[in-house]
Amino acid sequence: MPEITRLSGGNDWIELDFVERQRTPEFAMRLGIQMHVAGLSLSNTISILERLGVERSRTAVHNWVQKADLQPEGGASPNHVALDETVIRINDQQYWLYAAIDPETNKFLHIRLFRTYTTGLTEIFLSELREKHDVETAVFLVDDAKWLQTALDRHGLDCRYERHGNRNAVERLFREVKRRTSSFSNTFSHVEPTTAESWLQALAVWWNRCQS
Repeated sequence: MPEITRLSGGNDWIELDFVERQRTPEFAMRLGIQMHVAGLSLSNTISILERLGVERSRTAVHNWVQKADLQPEGGASPNHVALDETVIRINDQQYWLYAAIDPETNKFLHIRLFRTYTTGLTEIFLSELREKHDVETAVFLVDDAKWLQTALDRHGLDCRYERHGNRNAVERLFREVKRRTSSFSNTFSHVEPTTAESWLQALAVWWNRCQS
């Protein structure tokens, strides 16, 4: 599968500060997190770990991913930011995934999951984005969603309507995210929104590493 071809390149970007008791070798924990985020199911991940002599449950690997609390790195100064949201279904409930992407690097800058979409929630997303990155002079590329444009105006950020061009980056990434989230029901049992958001943020970190 294409995801596993991207497992090369090391996994030292996965911090294990959450480990309290050294029950599992660090190499196995990092590999387990990397494999699951890269696209392997929990069942396939533990199967590979077993071949390496490490026996752990699906729940254990799931908890590793959650506790690692992977987040896209901050400190970027993009010229453009593709800003958009899309519907994600979790346990037959509709949620809205907000994403900000640098179209020049094809990397996620920030990603959040909300129960609905409003101008207020968009402003929260933008506030978090501004705390992480220098976007004051960036041009935000948006579609015709009025709540995005209104929130950007309230923050005094430059906004430009664009349906194609650099906004294609966010559309491509959303297609990848939707392809991956279609397996949520097979990956998590009774998934909570916070669990889904944590997994999506870990996916964003993995994706960004693949673009480097």
